[in-house]
Amino acid sequence: MNDKIEKNLKYILKIDGMGYQGEGIGKINGFTVFVPGALPGEKVNIKVIKVNKSFAFGKLFHVIEPSSERVNPSCPIYKRCGGCQLQHMSYRAQLNFKKNRVKDCLERIGKFQVAETISENGLKLYDTIGMKNPYRYRNKVQLPVGRFNSKLKIGFYANRSHDIIDMDSCLIQNESADEAVKFIREWIEKYNIPVYDEKAGRGIVRHIMIRKAFTTGEIMVVIVTYGSKLPAKDEFIEILTGNISHIVSIIQNINDKKTNVVLGQKSITLWGKDSISDYIDNFKFNISPLSFFQVNPLQTRVLYHKALEYAGLTGNEIVFDAYCGTGTISLFLSQKAKKVYGVEIIEAAVENARINAAENGIHNVEFITGKSEEIIPRLIEQGTRADVVVVDPPRKGCATALLHSIADMVPRTIVYVSCDPATLARDLAILRDLGYVAEKVQPVDMFPETAHVETIVSLQRKHM
Repeated sequence: MNDKIEKNLKYILKIDGMGYQGEGIGKINGFTVFVPGALPGEKVNIKVIKVNKSFAFGKLFHVIEPSSERVNPSCPIYKRCGGCQLQHMSYRAQLNFKKNRVKDCLERIGKFQVAETISENGLKLYDTIGMKNPYRYRNKVQLPVGRFNSKLKIGFYANRSHDIIDMDSCLIQNESADEAVKFIREWIEKYNIPVYDEKAGRGIVRHIMIRKAFTTGEIMVVIVTYGSKLPAKDEFIEILTGNISHIVSIIQNINDKKTNVVLGQKSITLWGKDSISDYIDNFKFNISPLSFFQVNPLQTRVLYHKALEYAGLTGNEIVFDAYCGTGTISLFLSQKAKKVYGVEIIEAAVENARINAAENGIHNVEFITGKSEEIIPRLIEQGTRADVVVVDPPRKGCATALLHSIADMVPRTIVYVSCDPATLARDLAILRDLGYVAEKVQPVDMFPETAHVETIVSLQRKHM
């Protein structure tokens, strides 16, 4: 027991900050307490549920003095489901929270001076670019399937658990996903299809994945099974094709590993096409079950146009796109570049990237499989140097070796696209020491109602 605060006791707390997951933060006798669901400026009644050495977690019981930014969550299962963290907050406040999260990381981790107006000195941080309608924006949903006390459950995991919260509708997913889940639920119940028991490691149906192309309207349904057996397969196909308009692909994905990874490596097309097609601007992308494709197509367009703007291309530049994935940013850059080299460690993603380039008649892009920190130095040794480098790394950020290789090449511009403000700030500080000035930082709200934020940064080479 901590001598400043006790577990299972109730306290009245003033909230004066927010954590990175959207939790309210307050202090009891100088001891930091995180309270999910509480907002800055509020006075709340909480129960302490966990005490660590330097902080504690509290459960919100009652808001005594509510914030003006508090709203009633639109989703009836919001408090139990782990999919969203910010529905109790106005959308304006969500956008400010994400901007402030980026600002805090830049200042605290990167030691940057952040400017919020054109006239101020320092790194210019812009307001978060949001959506007109922050709901129904996702083009992909992955839902675990299970039973509890004989009741079928299809939904999302509760926060920090594998307890499935059953749901009929998700307000950040496309409506077509709700419709598909309804009929799959009927099929499972009617034909008594065994669902996967995670603890016992047996059963058949593990997950459901639904993808919808926003521009073409094409729908793909993927049923993830433990093993290749799928009872009532014909009936499964019949109920989906007979009730869901625009469905063009039904896939069985086999995942026979005891793992938290949703999809296995083997997919079987049960009906229709192997993939669906979608567009970002004029670029067409074929999306298979295992393909990576940004889940918010409207904000993806915003993000990619900002990357193109920050690259400042004139048509004469060589561009390196590190961590290029399936080549989506590379294709956008190819519009105004002389040549783009995309580097990606996942072979399947590179194959998709090459197919995407061919599908769109793009001939000035070359995709290479391998680690960016190994491939890019090799390109440099062979005499290929970039004028502009774009990096879009995973959450862990860029490998330090890659940042040094990029700096040694002396490109005029680096464009950094990040899904984690903390590793972004760390890497920007490294690039600063290597001779690059971060000039503009633009947060983009790719995932409304959640705590996630995407950020894009323009860096220029110092005049040495």
